[in-house]
Amino acid sequence: MVDTGSLHPRPQLTRARWVDLGGPWGFAYDDEDRGLTEGWQDRAEVFDRTITVPFPPESTASGIADPSFHPVVWYRRTFTLDEAQPGERWLLHFGAVDYRATVWVNDQRVGEHQGGHTPFSFDITAALKDDGEQVVVVRAEDQPWDLTQPRGKQDWEAEPHRIWYRRTTGIWQPVWLEPVPALRIDKVRWTPDLDRAALGVEVRLNAAPDRSFRVRVRLSLRGAFLVETTLTAARGAARGEIALDPGGVLMNRDGLVWSPRYPNLIDAEIELLDGDDVLDRVGSYAGLRSCGVAGGRFLLNGRPFYLRMVLGQNYWPESHLAAPSPDALRREVELVKELGFNGVRIHQKVEDPRFLYWCDRLGLIVWGEMANAYVFTREAVDRLTREWLEVVDRDASHPCIVAWVPFNESWGVPNLERDPVQRHYVRALYHLTKALDPTRPAIGNDGWEFLSNDIWGIHDYTPTGETFREPYGTPEAPARILATTVPPP
Repeated sequence: MVDTGSLHPRPQLTRARWVDLGGPWGFAYDDEDRGLTEGWQDRAEVFDRTITVPFPPESTASGIADPSFHPVVWYRRTFTLDEAQPGERWLLHFGAVDYRATVWVNDQRVGEHQGGHTPFSFDITAALKDDGEQVVVVRAEDQPWDLTQPRGKQDWEAEPHRIWYRRTTGIWQPVWLEPVPALRIDKVRWTPDLDRAALGVEVRLNAAPDRSFRVRVRLSLRGAFLVETTLTAARGAARGEIALDPGGVLMNRDGLVWSPRYPNLIDAEIELLDGDDVLDRVGSYAGLRSCGVAGGRFLLNGRPFYLRMVLGQNYWPESHLAAPSPDALRREVELVKELGFNGVRIHQKVEDPRFLYWCDRLGLIVWGEMANAYVFTREAVDRLTREWLEVVDRDASHPCIVAWVPFNESWGVPNLERDPVQRHYVRALYHLTKALDPTRPAIGNDGWEFLSNDIWGIHDYTPTGETFREPYGTPEAPARILATTVPPP
């Protein structure tokens, strides 16, 4: 077991011990979809290629560089483990696999996940051998013609056309192993309250034991101790509000509050305690800030804040949706700031948590958007809603995210003006987003055909300044545009 020394693939819930499983894996196409019936999970000989994980096989960075249609692909790699501590479990984590993944360890099926942009984990302890070489196999299915899948800008045609890009199939975010205690901290959710100078915290455990445990939270600011508190975990969760007592830092607002100009982050060490025994210890962080809208303006920390944002499609020619390296994620944030912008709207993609970490750390606001499907069916509704819930749950603690965007330009809901069912869908997802996170603005459908929006954003592709001035040159002009782009009830 080694500490890689690199940025953790899940920066808001870190443990010191983890094993990066990126790098060379065995790889095979399964164009006839024979692998399940033929038991490829236990047949090393069928993996006749080598792929570099986490890059998709369509990309040059993967070493495969085959952009043609291959709906089913398989991965295989071996690994060894250091001796575990008594009672310790092993988790196998995937940052994202597009679109449906089935995973085996030592020929034992350990789980399945659907959704191409969200993380998942399996406890593989029962499948591990006592010693020696272990084998993990992944089957990924990504049907290029299935337009009910939330796919964003991945093209369904053989060659990219118009505004769409080449596909990203299979593993495209980090894969890693983590030794954990049997009872452990599973998730941490931060909710800042700027008015009260406090942080709400929810610590969820992986189980709900029949007795209580304690959770100790230590906060620090730029390496200096800030505050410590102890919460009670009952029925699998501990919740509380931590009043910050920074020894006069609040007198200097810019020394504590998070903003793009002053991206102050409060670091946290969280311990799960059984009496005086530490069962689990994780690292996390939060930002104290507020965001909202009032008087026709966007507010950050209670003050009007002018949004100078870029549309971040975050697609790399050599690696597609995957970043070419961890450093490239940081550099992307740095470039946006160097160009004079203070924010980015992640477009038709759910970005790697490490990108959001650098937005948090370096100071860049983010609109979090869902990768949309292209058609409206019951299956498309089910798929997008389920994955969007996972997105909001994963990213809600990032201070950089100041708005949620489940739909872009009526993608997947092409008949909003005439179909009340589609309007119900957009409004429902807006309200569901607000129910999950009432602290941020939500934009039900961004761009046009406004329904339930806290922010009305007009997407205007006018190519010249002269023609752009006519519809927006007076305060009254935008109001006329908005009045004609709202569908009937």
